[in-house]
Amino acid sequence: MNELSRTPSPSRFLGLRLAVVAFVLALSGCATERGVALPEMVDWETRRATLVGLNDWSFSGRIGVKSTDDGFNGRLRWRQQHDDFNASLSGPLGAGAVRIEGSSEGLTVYDGDGLVTELENPELDLKRRYGWTIPVESLRYWVLGVPDPRRPSNVDFGDDGRLSRLSQGGWTAEITEYREGGGQLMPQRITAENGDSRVRLVIDRWI
Repeated sequence: MNELSRTPSPSRFLGLRLAVVAFVLALSGCATERGVALPEMVDWETRRATLVGLNDWSFSGRIGVKSTDDGFNGRLRWRQQHDDFNASLSGPLGAGAVRIEGSSEGLTVYDGDGLVTELENPELDLKRRYGWTIPVESLRYWVLGVPDPRRPSNVDFGDDGRLSRLSQGGWTAEITEYREGGGQLMPQRITAENGDSRVRLVIDRWI
């Protein structure tokens, strides 16, 4: 029989399939590690314009919320795609994850009890339901180190030219630490207060 006409053995097929799977996983791993690649941002206006226009990103971290009525410590994972976002908070009230989805049509909360709530006034509705609230509508910008462009704000900068403090929508937020993310320095520690609520956020990983 001609050597080229022989049927490959099952073990050879298996080896080939495993090699393909390993190659695909390696590519996936590289894509995950690379994440968002940000350009150099040489001044505040360039930084603000670049980050406000960032449409597809996510991060994972830790969040602590304290209010006059209640509070919690847990994990937060945020995924932003254009105007739509999905935020999962684990640990609130010991009831597993609370998921908040937002779009141009509004915000919806899904909690561990299976309840689904449309938020008409997000911060107030969260406060009424859980006893705590977060600046859910503007947080997508603050975690990037820029003010929400849809609302007036007062801002302060550090000696390095990056945002260090802002007042907006009844909240005061401070960015106390930056770290590398996407090839540039991005916020790592943020604290926001609005009088009766305090939110502490530590970003562990930008994706």
